[in-house]
Amino acid sequence: MTEQNQTVETEAAETAEAVETVETAVENSEAEKPSYEALEERIAELEAQVKEEQLRGLANEQNLRRRHQEEIANTHKFAGQKFAAEMLPVKDYLEMALLDQSGNFDALKMGVQMTLNELQKAFDATQIKEINPAVGDKLDPHHHQAMQTVVSEQEPNTIVSVMKKGYTLAERVLRPAMVTVAKKED
Repeated sequence: MTEQNQTVETEAAETAEAVETVETAVENSEAEKPSYEALEERIAELEAQVKEEQLRGLANEQNLRRRHQEEIANTHKFAGQKFAAEMLPVKDYLEMALLDQSGNFDALKMGVQMTLNELQKAFDATQIKEINPAVGDKLDPHHHQAMQTVVSEQEPNTIVSVMKKGYTLAERVLRPAMVTVAKKED
């Protein structure tokens, strides 16, 4: 045999072997192919898993929402707790002043001063600050409320007098200062 014939025979043998391998693989793949019912069953299993995950996710979302609403409710419910605790000594001092039957005006005045000091401590602890503009300050509509205007030698729209102090809580106006404002003579 010639070398060329040997090569052709080797290639033919290899080709026959490759064809046989492919035929075996096709036969095996046809034997391993799942049936239509098996595919439908697998699809149903996967859909059930997806549905279960969706339900679990919805349940988690509802739990988070419920916990968040409870936290907000508790925050609103106990928002004044710090201020209320600060006000208890003020109430105690006022009650003691009312129980005093001594008739001693100086003692009563001292008790009222102590009560006012306690109230100021409570205000400081809870960030309540006074708005007490000085005479001659410009009217600030964010912090002052003009209750009346009077003819004055002062520049128009300046404060002539303070009727009631205003107050802020953490820089939010609780009550504006009620003031009298200067106006030009007509």
